[in-house]
Amino acid sequence: MAGSTGQQGFEFNNSTENALEVRCTQLRNLIAQYDYEYYVQDAPSVPDSEYDKLYRELQNLEILHPSLITPDSPTQRVSGSAVNAFNSITHRQAMLSLNNAFEVAELEAFDKRIREALGQDQIEYAVEPKFDGLAITLSYEYGVFVQGATRGDGYTGEDVTHNLRTIRAIPMRLVGENLPQLLEVRGEVLMFKRDFEKLNAAQDAKGEKPFANPRNAAAGSLRQLDAKITATRPLSFFAYGLGVAEGAPALNSHSAAMDYLA
Repeated sequence: MAGSTGQQGFEFNNSTENALEVRCTQLRNLIAQYDYEYYVQDAPSVPDSEYDKLYRELQNLEILHPSLITPDSPTQRVSGSAVNAFNSITHRQAMLSLNNAFEVAELEAFDKRIREALGQDQIEYAVEPKFDGLAITLSYEYGVFVQGATRGDGYTGEDVTHNLRTIRAIPMRLVGENLPQLLEVRGEVLMFKRDFEKLNAAQDAKGEKPFANPRNAAAGSLRQLDAKITATRPLSFFAYGLGVAEGAPALNSHSAAMDYLA
Protein backbone atom coordinates (compact mmCIF):
# COMPACT_ATOMS: atom_id res chain seq x y z
CA MET A 1 0.00 0.00 0.00
CA ALA A 2 1.43 3.36 -1.03
CA GLY A 3 0.31 5.21 2.04
CA SER A 4 -2.14 5.45 4.91
CA THR A 5 -3.88 8.11 6.91
CA GLY A 6 -1.84 9.30 9.92
CA GLN A 7 -3.10 10.32 13.34
CA GLN A 8 -3.28 13.95 12.28
CA GLY A 9 -5.57 13.17 9.36
CA PHE A 10 -3.03 13.72 6.56
CA GLU A 11 -1.86 11.18 4.00
CA PHE A 12 1.15 9.34 5.50
CA ASN A 13 3.00 7.98 2.46
CA ASN A 14 6.38 6.32 2.00
CA SER A 15 8.20 9.57 1.27
CA THR A 16 6.82 11.11 4.47
CA GLU A 17 7.86 8.06 6.46
CA ASN A 18 11.36 8.16 4.97
CA ALA A 19 11.72 11.84 5.80
CA LEU A 20 10.61 11.24 9.39
CA GLU A 21 13.02 8.32 9.72
CA VAL A 22 15.89 10.49 8.49
CA ARG A 23 14.94 13.24 10.94
CA CYS A 24 14.77 10.79 13.85
CA THR A 25 18.23 9.51 12.97
CA GLN A 26 19.56 13.07 12.84
CA LEU A 27 18.05 13.84 16.24
CA ARG A 28 19.43 10.67 17.82
CA ASN A 29 22.91 11.42 16.50
CA LEU A 30 22.78 15.01 17.74
CA ILE A 31 21.53 14.02 21.18
CA ALA A 32 24.20 11.30 21.46
CA GLN A 33 26.88 13.86 20.56
CA TYR A 34 25.58 16.38 23.09
CA ASP A 35 25.37 13.65 25.77
CA TYR A 36 29.03 12.83 25.11
CA GLU A 37 30.04 16.48 25.35
CA TYR A 38 28.09 17.04 28.56
CA TYR A 39 28.54 13.80 30.49
CA VAL A 40 31.97 12.64 29.28
CA GLN A 41 33.91 15.72 28.17
CA ASP A 42 32.19 18.09 30.61
CA ALA A 43 32.17 20.64 27.78
CA PRO A 44 28.64 21.17 26.41
CA SER A 45 28.43 23.03 23.11
CA VAL A 46 24.71 23.87 23.30
CA PRO A 47 22.53 25.28 26.10
CA ASP A 48 20.16 22.99 27.99
CA SER A 49 17.20 24.65 26.29
CA GLU A 50 18.43 23.60 22.83
CA TYR A 51 19.08 20.04 24.03
CA ASP A 52 15.61 19.83 25.59
CA LYS A 53 14.04 21.13 22.37
CA LEU A 54 15.70 18.41 20.28
CA TYR A 55 14.83 15.72 22.82
CA ARG A 56 11.16 16.75 22.86
CA GLU A 57 11.03 16.77 19.05
CA LEU A 58 12.37 13.20 18.94
CA GLN A 59 10.05 12.13 21.74
CA ASN A 60 7.00 13.55 19.96
CA LEU A 61 7.93 11.94 16.63
CA GLU A 62 8.29 8.55 18.30
CA ILE A 63 4.99 8.94 20.14
CA LEU A 64 3.17 9.75 16.89
CA HIS A 65 5.03 7.06 14.92
CA PRO A 66 6.01 4.16 17.23
CA SER A 67 7.44 2.20 14.29
CA LEU A 68 10.32 4.70 14.22
CA ILE A 69 11.46 3.85 17.76
CA THR A 70 14.82 2.06 17.94
CA PRO A 71 16.35 0.26 20.97
CA ASP A 72 19.30 2.69 21.01
CA SER A 73 17.13 5.81 21.02
CA PRO A 74 17.90 8.19 23.92
CA THR A 75 14.19 8.18 24.74
CA GLN A 76 14.46 4.48 25.60
CA ARG A 77 17.07 4.85 28.34
CA VAL A 78 14.35 4.55 30.99
CA SER A 79 11.55 2.27 29.87
CA GLY A 80 9.61 -0.76 30.97
CA SER A 81 8.56 -1.96 34.39
CA ALA A 82 10.73 -2.79 37.37
CA VAL A 83 12.25 -6.27 37.35
CA ASN A 84 11.54 -8.80 40.10
CA ALA A 85 15.13 -10.04 40.34
CA PHE A 86 18.46 -9.84 38.51
CA ASN A 87 19.29 -12.59 36.04
CA SER A 88 22.75 -14.16 36.16
CA ILE A 89 25.13 -13.74 33.22
CA THR A 90 28.21 -15.87 32.59
CA HIS A 91 31.02 -13.69 31.26
CA ARG A 92 32.43 -14.77 27.90
CA GLN A 93 35.84 -13.76 29.25
CA ALA A 94 36.60 -13.65 32.97
CA MET A 95 36.70 -10.24 34.65
CA LEU A 96 39.86 -10.42 36.74
CA SER A 97 40.49 -8.37 39.87
CA LEU A 98 43.49 -6.18 40.79
CA ASN A 99 46.16 -6.70 43.42
CA ASN A 100 47.38 -4.01 45.81
CA ALA A 101 50.97 -2.92 46.42
CA PHE A 102 51.53 -0.96 49.63
CA GLU A 103 55.34 -0.92 49.64
CA VAL A 104 57.93 0.02 47.02
CA ALA A 105 59.46 -3.43 47.39
CA GLU A 106 56.16 -5.02 46.33
CA LEU A 107 56.06 -2.84 43.22
CA GLU A 108 59.66 -3.71 42.37
CA ALA A 109 58.90 -7.41 42.79
CA PHE A 110 55.93 -7.05 40.42
CA ASP A 111 58.15 -5.32 37.84
CA LYS A 112 60.73 -8.10 38.14
CA ARG A 113 58.11 -10.82 37.58
CA ILE A 114 56.78 -9.07 34.48
CA ARG A 115 60.24 -8.51 32.98
CA GLU A 116 61.23 -12.11 33.59
CA ALA A 117 57.97 -13.43 32.13
CA LEU A 118 58.41 -11.34 28.98
CA GLY A 119 62.17 -11.81 28.75
CA GLN A 120 62.79 -8.06 28.53
CA ASP A 121 65.05 -5.76 30.53
CA GLN A 122 62.97 -2.61 30.06
CA ILE A 123 59.18 -2.32 29.95
CA GLU A 124 56.82 0.61 29.36
CA TYR A 125 53.76 0.64 31.61
CA ALA A 126 50.37 2.22 31.00
CA VAL A 127 49.35 3.78 34.33
CA GLU A 128 45.79 4.83 35.13
CA PRO A 129 43.89 6.03 38.22
CA LYS A 130 42.00 3.36 40.16
CA PHE A 131 38.33 4.25 40.40
CA ASP A 132 36.44 3.14 43.48
CA GLY A 133 33.12 2.05 42.06
CA LEU A 134 31.52 -1.04 40.57
CA ALA A 135 33.17 -3.00 37.74
CA ILE A 136 30.88 -3.75 34.79
CA THR A 137 31.02 -5.11 31.26
CA LEU A 138 29.07 -3.67 28.32
CA SER A 139 28.26 -5.77 25.25
CA TYR A 140 27.86 -4.10 21.86
CA GLU A 141 26.72 -5.92 18.72
CA TYR A 142 27.68 -4.07 15.56
CA GLY A 143 27.98 -0.94 17.69
CA VAL A 144 24.60 -1.18 19.45
CA PHE A 145 24.47 -1.67 23.23
CA VAL A 146 22.61 -4.91 23.94
CA GLN A 147 23.57 -6.02 27.44
CA GLY A 148 25.47 -5.02 30.57
CA ALA A 149 26.45 -6.91 33.69
CA THR A 150 28.29 -6.50 36.97
CA ARG A 151 31.61 -8.26 37.61
CA GLY A 152 30.17 -10.52 40.29
CA ASP A 153 32.71 -13.20 41.17
CA GLY A 154 34.63 -12.57 37.96
CA TYR A 155 32.95 -15.41 36.09
CA THR A 156 29.26 -14.76 36.69
CA GLY A 157 27.62 -11.37 37.19
CA GLU A 158 24.17 -9.80 37.34
CA ASP A 159 22.28 -8.48 34.33
CA VAL A 160 21.80 -4.75 35.01
CA THR A 161 21.17 -3.71 31.40
CA HIS A 162 17.98 -1.80 32.29
CA ASN A 163 19.89 0.35 34.79
CA LEU A 164 22.99 0.91 32.68
CA ARG A 165 20.82 2.37 29.93
CA THR A 166 19.98 5.26 32.25
CA ILE A 167 23.63 6.37 32.56
CA ARG A 168 24.19 9.13 30.01
CA ALA A 169 27.96 8.56 29.89
CA ILE A 170 27.30 5.11 28.39
CA PRO A 171 26.60 5.37 24.64
CA MET A 172 23.69 3.37 23.28
CA ARG A 173 25.43 3.24 19.90
CA LEU A 174 29.16 3.42 19.15
CA VAL A 175 30.48 5.86 16.57
CA GLY A 176 32.66 4.73 13.67
CA GLU A 177 32.82 2.50 10.62
CA ASN A 178 33.31 -1.27 10.39
CA LEU A 179 32.16 -1.77 13.96
CA PRO A 180 32.91 -5.27 15.33
CA GLN A 181 30.32 -8.00 15.46
CA LEU A 182 30.78 -8.18 19.23
CA LEU A 183 32.68 -5.82 21.50
CA GLU A 184 32.82 -6.09 25.28
CA VAL A 185 33.81 -2.87 27.00
CA ARG A 186 35.03 -3.19 30.58
CA GLY A 187 34.81 -0.24 32.93
CA GLU A 188 33.70 1.25 36.22
CA VAL A 189 30.40 2.79 37.28
CA LEU A 190 31.13 5.39 39.93
CA MET A 191 29.86 8.53 41.60
CA PHE A 192 32.01 11.65 41.84
CA LYS A 193 32.41 13.11 45.32
CA ARG A 194 30.70 16.37 44.33
CA ASP A 195 27.68 14.42 43.04
CA PHE A 196 27.72 12.19 46.11
CA GLU A 197 27.57 15.23 48.38
CA LYS A 198 24.62 16.66 46.43
CA LEU A 199 22.82 13.31 46.59
CA ASN A 200 23.29 13.07 50.35
CA ALA A 201 22.12 16.66 50.79
CA ALA A 202 18.95 15.71 48.91
CA GLN A 203 18.58 12.61 51.10
CA ASP A 204 18.84 14.77 54.24
CA ALA A 205 16.30 17.24 52.88
CA LYS A 206 13.81 14.39 52.38
CA GLY A 207 14.53 12.97 55.81
CA GLU A 208 16.04 9.84 54.30
CA LYS A 209 19.19 8.00 55.36
CA PRO A 210 22.36 9.32 53.66
CA PHE A 211 24.75 6.98 51.87
CA ALA A 212 27.94 5.93 53.66
CA ASN A 213 30.35 6.69 50.81
CA PRO A 214 30.42 7.23 47.02
CA ARG A 215 31.19 3.58 46.26
CA ASN A 216 28.23 2.28 48.26
CA ALA A 217 26.01 4.92 46.66
CA ALA A 218 27.11 3.89 43.16
CA ALA A 219 26.73 0.17 43.83
CA GLY A 220 23.34 0.57 45.49
CA SER A 221 22.08 2.83 42.71
CA LEU A 222 23.11 0.38 39.99
CA ARG A 223 21.49 -2.59 41.73
CA GLN A 224 18.00 -1.11 41.87
CA LEU A 225 15.20 -3.30 40.53
CA ASP A 226 13.46 -0.16 39.25
CA ALA A 227 15.47 1.70 36.60
CA LYS A 228 13.51 4.87 37.32
CA ILE A 229 15.29 5.09 40.67
CA THR A 230 18.69 4.54 39.07
CA ALA A 231 17.91 7.29 36.56
CA THR A 232 17.68 9.82 39.41
CA ARG A 233 21.18 8.98 40.71
CA PRO A 234 24.24 10.90 39.38
CA LEU A 235 26.21 7.91 38.08
CA SER A 236 29.20 8.13 35.74
CA PHE A 237 31.16 5.57 33.74
CA PHE A 238 34.78 5.19 32.69
CA ALA A 239 36.05 2.48 30.35
CA TYR A 240 39.39 0.86 31.17
CA GLY A 241 39.64 -2.19 28.95
CA LEU A 242 38.16 -4.72 26.54
CA GLY A 243 36.86 -8.24 26.89
CA VAL A 244 35.85 -10.24 23.82
CA ALA A 245 36.30 -8.32 20.57
CA GLU A 246 35.02 -10.32 17.59
CA GLY A 247 35.73 -8.60 14.30
CA ALA A 248 37.91 -5.89 15.86
CA PRO A 249 41.46 -5.18 14.65
CA ALA A 250 44.34 -6.92 16.42
CA LEU A 251 45.17 -5.06 19.64
CA ASN A 252 48.52 -6.20 21.01
CA SER A 253 48.79 -3.91 24.02
CA HIS A 254 46.63 -2.27 26.64
CA SER A 255 47.44 1.19 25.29
CA ALA A 256 46.37 0.05 21.81
CA ALA A 257 43.06 -1.14 23.26
CA MET A 258 42.50 2.20 24.98
CA ASP A 259 43.32 4.08 21.77
CA TYR A 260 40.78 1.90 19.97
CA LEU A 261 38.13 2.70 22.59
CA ALA A 262 38.83 6.41 22.31
